[in-house]
Amino acid sequence: MDAVKAGTIKTMGPQKTISDGVILIKEGKITDIGKDIDIPQQARVHEYPEATVIPGLIDAHTHVGIGEEGVGWEGKDYNEMTDPVTPHLRAIDAINPDDEGLKDARTSGVTTVMISPGSANIIGGESLALKTQGQIVDNMVIKNPVGIKAAFGENPKRVYKNKDQSPTTRMAVAAEMRKAFQQTEDYINNKQNQKEDKPFERNIKWESLARVLQGELPLKAHAHRADDIMTAIRISREFNFELTIEHCTEGHLIADELSRADISAVVGPSLSARTKVELKKRDFKTTAVLAEAGINVAVMTDHPVIPVDKLNILAALSAEAGMNKDEALKTITINPAQILGIADRVGSLEKGKDADLVVLEGDPLSVSPGLTAVYIDGKPVDLEV
Repeated sequence: MDAVKAGTIKTMGPQKTISDGVILIKEGKITDIGKDIDIPQQARVHEYPEATVIPGLIDAHTHVGIGEEGVGWEGKDYNEMTDPVTPHLRAIDAINPDDEGLKDARTSGVTTVMISPGSANIIGGESLALKTQGQIVDNMVIKNPVGIKAAFGENPKRVYKNKDQSPTTRMAVAAEMRKAFQQTEDYINNKQNQKEDKPFERNIKWESLARVLQGELPLKAHAHRADDIMTAIRISREFNFELTIEHCTEGHLIADELSRADISAVVGPSLSARTKVELKKRDFKTTAVLAEAGINVAVMTDHPVIPVDKLNILAALSAEAGMNKDEALKTITINPAQILGIADRVGSLEKGKDADLVVLEGDPLSVSPGLTAVYIDGKPVDLEV
C-alpha cells in the first residue's frame, strides 16, 4: 500500500478540494481519500506538503501512437484513404506504445488519451481510450472502442476530389453517410430476420456501424463549421444515434442549438493556425461559451497538430478567454472522462478509481506548473526518460 500526502488535493469530484489530504493506494486503485485518514504502518508514504495533487490529465482527441513522431510515412497509420466508408478499422491495431508522443504525454501529466483514426474518410473507424504507460497496447486499454470516428467538411472532400470519386461536396459527404446508415439498418433487419436454413453472410463494416445505431457507441463527428455541425446533428436525429462533436470550432455560434440537442463537444485544437477555411473563426472563447450554455465540453490537442504535452496550456488559454479556472481544469480531467464513458475509472480522485495522479508545485493551468511527480495506476512515472 502507498499513501500520498499533499498540501492540497483538487479531486475534481464530490470532495472538491482537500487541504492537507491523504490518498491511500492499493493495487493501482484509490482505497481512501480525505483529510483525516489513518495511514497503515506498512504503507509507503510519499509526502508533498507544498504541492497540489490533481487527477491525471485526459486528452479527449489525439492520434498519438497511431501517427508516430519522427518516423515519417511509415508511422502515419491514421488514414486509410482508399474507401470513404471504413467503420471497421480499429485504431488499436495501429498503435505503437513506444511512440515518443506517448512518452511526452505521461511525462507531462497526461495519463489518458483518446486515440482515433484520422478524418480523411466520412466514416473512419473505431476510437479507444488508453493509458499512456505500458509496453503492450492491450494492457493499456481503458475502453475499446469509445466511439466510431466520422468526418464532415473539407477533409473527406479534399481527399476524394484528388481521387476523382465521391464525395467531392458537402452534399455528397452527407449522402454517403446516410447511405452507410441505411445499409446498416438493412443489415440489422436482415440479421434479425434470417432464416434458419439459410446461412447469414456477415459484413465487418456494418457490424461495427450497427453498434452506433443500436445505442452501444456514439458517432464521434469531426466538424468545424457551424453548418457541418448542424448536418451531423440532422443525420443523428434521422437515424436516432448518440453524437459527440469533435473540434466544434464554430460551436460558439450555435451553442444554444448544441445545448438543446444535449450533445457533448471536444473543442480544438484552437492554438493551431488558420490553415484551412474551416478554422477562420477559431477562438479560445468557444469552450467558455459552450460551458456557459450547459454543454459538457473538453479540450483537445489533436496531437500531432498540437503536441500532447501542451494540453494544460489549451485549458489555460480557455480560462484566459473567460472560462472559470476550475471549469477549465475540468475540460482536461472529469469532463473528457464523462464524454468518453470512462468516468468510473479516471477523471477525478475518488475511492475506487484508478490511482492516476499529477503532483504540481505550481498552478496546473500555467506554462510552468512545476511538475513534481506523475502516478499511473499507482506507479510512479519516470520523468527523466
